[in-house]
Amino acid sequence: MALTVLAPEGEVLTLPVMAQGSDTTLTAGIKSFATGHGGARAVIEYVGKRGARIVLVGQDGEWSDQFADDTDVARQACESAGVEVENEWERELLEQMRPSHDLWRSMSRRAMAR
Repeated sequence: MALTVLAPEGEVLTLPVMAQGSDTTLTAGIKSFATGHGGARAVIEYVGKRGARIVLVGQDGEWSDQFADDTDVARQACESAGVEVENEWERELLEQMRPSHDLWRSMSRRAMAR
């Protein structure tokens, strides 16, 4: 996909358009979350064919997640966004997270499998 733009000098430029889920969109999303929450730390989880899940935890306790094609792409996106990647779920990071009321409500409706 490309975007054709007319430059001020009358020159026609063809610029690539990044698709949703591209590396730059992923990096921008991570950077935006970190900026909006006073900084962030990330934990990257491998989720099979789906790729990798990046769980972002803001300094204010809010959290979000993003998906990448694989763990290498996830690490590179976090590095480009200036977000520190934790190797595992540390106790301090878990204690920092504040689940929303909506999340608690949705979890209470789920039936536990035995």
